[in-house]
Amino acid sequence: MRLLFAYGKERFFVLLLLIAWWLLYAVVFALYRLNLEAVLYAAVLGAVGTLTVAAVDFGLWLRRLRTLRELQNRVTLGLDGLPEPYGATEGAYQELLRSLYADRLTQLGAAGAREKDMVDYYTLWAHQIKTPIAAIHLLLQHDDSEQGREVAAELFKVEQYVEMVLQYLRLGGSSTDYLIAEVPLEPLVRQAVRKYAPLFIRSRVTLDLRPIHGSVLSDEKWLGFVVEQLLSNAVKYTRGGTVRILQKGSDLLIQDTGIGIAAEDLPRIFEKGYTGCNGRTDRKSTGIGLYLCKNVCDRLGHGIAVSSEIGRGTEVRLTLQRALLEVE
Repeated sequence: MRLLFAYGKERFFVLLLLIAWWLLYAVVFALYRLNLEAVLYAAVLGAVGTLTVAAVDFGLWLRRLRTLRELQNRVTLGLDGLPEPYGATEGAYQELLRSLYADRLTQLGAAGAREKDMVDYYTLWAHQIKTPIAAIHLLLQHDDSEQGREVAAELFKVEQYVEMVLQYLRLGGSSTDYLIAEVPLEPLVRQAVRKYAPLFIRSRVTLDLRPIHGSVLSDEKWLGFVVEQLLSNAVKYTRGGTVRILQKGSDLLIQDTGIGIAAEDLPRIFEKGYTGCNGRTDRKSTGIGLYLCKNVCDRLGHGIAVSSEIGRGTEVRLTLQRALLEVE
């Protein structure tokens, strides 16, 4: 019925013209007082002919409509499947579509080339910046002064930002180097803790690491990146407090006693670039870390959820149930 209404709307002026002609002939027949039987006979013949033509036209219209709807699913491959134009106006519309499609392909090609150049540049920059970072590390090896420790702490942050840039570029690439295997959880967590040990010490944050058992089917590098990023956030917003890492069933929990996250910010913390109230307080927040963690977890089939309360801390729960393997 909806298709009939759509057809009637598209052929509205033709139907209006037919109705007008029928009314005109009815008036003429009435004025000339023609035989009613002859008039009805002519009307029936006209109605049958009109309905026949309308039925054929509706069938052709419906077939063209279905062809166009099928083309919507493969329009990215080209416009070769367009039906033959019905009249000069439809032909002009099809030519317009082809022009727009060609322009779209040109724009996509140019945008793809610009994006590739940008990704290549930042990837090269991220790798090249590691050389001066390594050189500064060597210069600081024998500097045990307070200023040297300050520089080392800031250099550690620079390293993490560079690593985040690389992970961001890799995550947005067409081919991400996932290697799914059985990953023991405890060594992965301890490696992340060792990496951030200087940051724990400098921020005077106490670590409470509970026993962790089992293995998970995942990518060791990407899952390690998620754990490291969550540890970084926990230490960053927990000055002089405690960060606790524990396991509940198949879930890995990272809890802190930091400043917490406002209730109105929780639904949006995984959005790209969203920093919330904490970001407005701490201007160094980028809003990229949790966004990357959510993307990585989604791709690996893991779950991530955050609960928090202002002034009482935050808990991040990594749900690994689908892929958890118990070690025999």
